[in-house]
Amino acid sequence: MGHRFILSAHKMQTRFLQYFLALEREGHFARAAAACHVSQPTLSAGISALEAQLGKRLILRNRRYAGLTEEGRAILPWARQLVAATDNLLQAAAVATGPLQGELRLGAIPAAMPAIGFLVEALLERHPALNISVRALTSRQIERELAAFELDAGLTYLDFEPPSHALAVPLYVERYMLVAARGVLDEKRAPGWEDVARLPLCLLHQGMQNRRILDARLGERELALRPVVTADSYVALFALVRQGRLCSIVPDSHAVLLDGLDWVRTFALPEADEGARIGVIVSDRAPLGPLAQAVLAVARDISGRKRD
Repeated sequence: MGHRFILSAHKMQTRFLQYFLALEREGHFARAAAACHVSQPTLSAGISALEAQLGKRLILRNRRYAGLTEEGRAILPWARQLVAATDNLLQAAAVATGPLQGELRLGAIPAAMPAIGFLVEALLERHPALNISVRALTSRQIERELAAFELDAGLTYLDFEPPSHALAVPLYVERYMLVAARGVLDEKRAPGWEDVARLPLCLLHQGMQNRRILDARLGERELALRPVVTADSYVALFALVRQGRLCSIVPDSHAVLLDGLDWVRTFALPEADEGARIGVIVSDRAPLGPLAQAVLAVARDISGRKRD
């Protein structure tokens, strides 16, 4: 009875920390309450109870959320760690005698989105009770959110600007291809990088790691790309290419998404280097939570099958 009471009290306090983290993340009381599936008064009361327990004011309020106090910023990383540890504790206890359940939060760089299908399919085949949330994020966002316990795993580049404090399993090597609307380029002549550099291009912006890698590789050849339009998604690039004025350079993994479309033509490009490895990463912390362990195990199986 006593142990159940302590666990119940701890769970209640963890819930208050979840409210606190949601408010910091959303920056708005109503959105934070919706994210926690509670009413706004319930969320506000829970945060007030947390402040009373700690004897510190954590939230700046001026009719609405106005940020964290110094004390709130000080406890933020510990709150994240405590909530994540509690979730992992409950999952570890549950998975000891039953299937792995809960929400697996996966962040993927846009360049790796075509690989999401086979990774998620392999995860669900082994753990059918999982719910999987996939978000498109930059490599830097993935690294930050893993460190902040806001993601369970990421799918990102492993070599160029390699993620720190991470365990990684490579899945495949990315190459480049040129994409153009039908009839824009001579389909009988394979373009070289010098040809590509002279084309009117639409590319990802330089905040995206794929673009930074591409620029670095072309810089080694003393070539520079000067796109007419930049964007932050491949959907936008394909929409621009379809109009017929612009061409683009995209990872060859996107070829499967373009297969069968009559308006587009793809051209293999000379290998700029040995290619960029893309793989699964999780935070290198001990002990690993059940969700992180599950993703790593599935990624190792996929990687092993590809080598075979």
